[in-house]
Amino acid sequence: MRPQPPKLGAMSAVFLILNKMIGTGIFSTPSGVFLASGSVGMSILLWILGGVLSLTGLSVFLEFGLAIPKSGGEKNYLERVYRTPKYLITCVFLGQMILLGFSAGNSLAFGRYVLFAAGVDFPSERSSRIVAVLCITFVVLVHALRPAIGTKLFNALGIFKVIVLILVVVVGFVALLGWLPIDNPGNFENAFENSGFGGGTYNYATALLRIVYSYRGWENANYVLSELENPRRTLAVAAPLAIGGVMVLYVLANVAYFAVIPKYEIARSGVIVAGLFFRRVFGDSAGARMLPLFVALSNLGNVLVVAFAHARVNYEFGKEGILPFSSFFARLNKHGSPASGLFLHWLVTCLVLTVPPPGEAYEFIIDLNTYPSAWINALVAGGLIYLQYSKHEQWSSPFRSYLPITLAYLFSNLFLMYMPLVKIPGQEGHPGFAVAGVGMGCLFMGVLYWVVWSVIMPRLGGYQIIDEIVIEEDGNESVRYLKVEN
Repeated sequence: MRPQPPKLGAMSAVFLILNKMIGTGIFSTPSGVFLASGSVGMSILLWILGGVLSLTGLSVFLEFGLAIPKSGGEKNYLERVYRTPKYLITCVFLGQMILLGFSAGNSLAFGRYVLFAAGVDFPSERSSRIVAVLCITFVVLVHALRPAIGTKLFNALGIFKVIVLILVVVVGFVALLGWLPIDNPGNFENAFENSGFGGGTYNYATALLRIVYSYRGWENANYVLSELENPRRTLAVAAPLAIGGVMVLYVLANVAYFAVIPKYEIARSGVIVAGLFFRRVFGDSAGARMLPLFVALSNLGNVLVVAFAHARVNYEFGKEGILPFSSFFARLNKHGSPASGLFLHWLVTCLVLTVPPPGEAYEFIIDLNTYPSAWINALVAGGLIYLQYSKHEQWSSPFRSYLPITLAYLFSNLFLMYMPLVKIPGQEGHPGFAVAGVGMGCLFMGVLYWVVWSVIMPRLGGYQIIDEIVIEEDGNESVRYLKVEN
């Protein structure tokens, strides 16, 4: 019998979520949020609101995850709700996960920061992409050949990220107490006074969008529930602990930034606000060395957990028989790792890293998954409301998400779906509309695949597709899609 990799306990699940949530966002977006919000106080309030919105999403995913404790995340929840037309929602989710489930963004960021830390002030796009490909290749090989080491590595990087953020928070509060030899920027005097830029509904919405992006990743454990020890208990403990911890760290880190850096310098700092923070505290040389290393390791942790989770979703698709060449993707190697699912994740990531031209076209592709995710999440939230209030569904879960919380999550995703369609005042063209169009195109590719796989091919081949429930060795249920001759 093939050995199974060790199950993840509560702390491993916490770090699985932490590593997905804590990427470059908290080190780069505070400047943009402050520019849009226009005041220190409003900026911090919006970071708190972003955390609250993440907790509303957690409430929805906890109810689904504790009722359906198996790997696959939203796929399982959508299939429970949207059963007609048969298999359509499965194929739509398949399109999103396969076409947009890549680690290219953080792999490329890892490449840029590693080169910067090595003394290359302006890393070329080509060099950054080469290091990025090496990064995702390393991650996939570790997960495929030494899965236990992969788990230990993202646990260690999860601890490291928390330590870095705690360092930022502690240094910031030491500065607030006047114990550092730096000038007090006075940012908390008249904290809600507009600083001469930003403010207003549209800019608040823009700031909130950036914050929501920084909180993304809290649902990561739901993708690998079959890998968890006692999944119901582990998820119920790990998810709130991880999200609550990240929310506190994010808010306090922003307080720390404002305690050290004059607000007008924050507004001009762009994505290097954390670098400016370290430079003011430790000096130019220390800041220049520390920040690239911190951010690079943060990105490596993100790549590790995304590859871990998405490979298992690919494996589940393979086991079910819905992917082309399903038998290939349904295999575990001798180490008990879904090597074929990892290969698919590696292939898509490398294509996104190497095929697009440099510049805006590439950045456009990297940001694509946000818009389709909002559609999927809105469908999940709406589906939960339907299950809760439809008696014939006989829905039950150890946890219940209350209606106002679920509605808040639903409307926040409707908001994310609407915002790219709004033309930004004073900006030429409509890049948001292009993101929405291409993002929806990826979902539509799932619809086309459904037409071919579920309608055209069965008619031409004289068979029909049926789904069969299978009990796995660990006692969990899974579905298999089988071809049966007419």
